[in-house]
Amino acid sequence: MKLVPLGDKVIIRRLAADEKTAGGIILPDAAREKPQQGRVVSVGDGVTLPNGTRSPLTVQEGDRVVFHSYAGSEVKIADQELLICRQDDILAILD
Repeated sequence: MKLVPLGDKVIIRRLAADEKTAGGIILPDAAREKPQQGRVVSVGDGVTLPNGTRSPLTVQEGDRVVFHSYAGSEVKIADQELLICRQDDILAILD
């Protein structure tokens, strides 16, 4: 099954959560925070401007991004947990 975002929506796969603290303590699954970084899997066709034209999105497939902690909606498709959010929820692109 293929998931295609509409408009200014972006599909992101979260990066794996850290298993250890900086001090070396191993964290159980319940204590791990969801990471606020991920890879862009797919992007929509752009933002519709008031004059009816479309402006392409800034992010592209494969970009590593940082997003709000409560951004978007989480969905599970084919055993993959994905995040669907608006481009406005993305804070930065990491190099």
